[in-house]
Amino acid sequence: MLTVIITLAVIAALFGLVLGYAAIRFKVEGDPIVDKIDSILPQTQCGQCTYAGCRPYAEAIARGEADINQCPPGGETTIVALADLLGVEVKPLNAEHGTVKENKTVVVIDEQVCIGCTLCIQACPVDAILGSAKHMHTVITAECTGCDLCIPPCPVDCIHVVKVEATLNTWKWQPPAADHVAPRPNK
Repeated sequence: MLTVIITLAVIAALFGLVLGYAAIRFKVEGDPIVDKIDSILPQTQCGQCTYAGCRPYAEAIARGEADINQCPPGGETTIVALADLLGVEVKPLNAEHGTVKENKTVVVIDEQVCIGCTLCIQACPVDAILGSAKHMHTVITAECTGCDLCIPPCPVDCIHVVKVEATLNTWKWQPPAADHVAPRPNK
């Protein structure tokens, strides 16, 4: 029994050494510019930019195959940050990929109408829809990015867009209008 344990320990140590050497010898270095671009993108993985997610879109930008204005969830803020990073000119959002929403939205499923076809589950890029075949589905609103990609495949039109109401956690201060003049302090 002791020889079996010692033999297995020696084999495990040898495999560990081989794997450790292989990890060092065959290490693949990532492109640092892709990592920087990917960190700027909103990580919604919605696919509206025509890429499978934010990382493939970042790789395409780094290779020069995609433009910086294809991300509707990121909006103007992301476009400006990408332009600053890459040293290119700021462009307006490409309308082919969607529009920037004024207010955040999510989708809800009318559970009385849902037939449980699972087409919306397959279309959701962030797995925000919960359900199974021939059963009612529901949306996990905390996970929903509002990309609306689940709406077109629904055969019974039971998915509706709902504006997210501002709460103390989601409210943001609106900047003053461009023509606003700050009051002068009294002396």
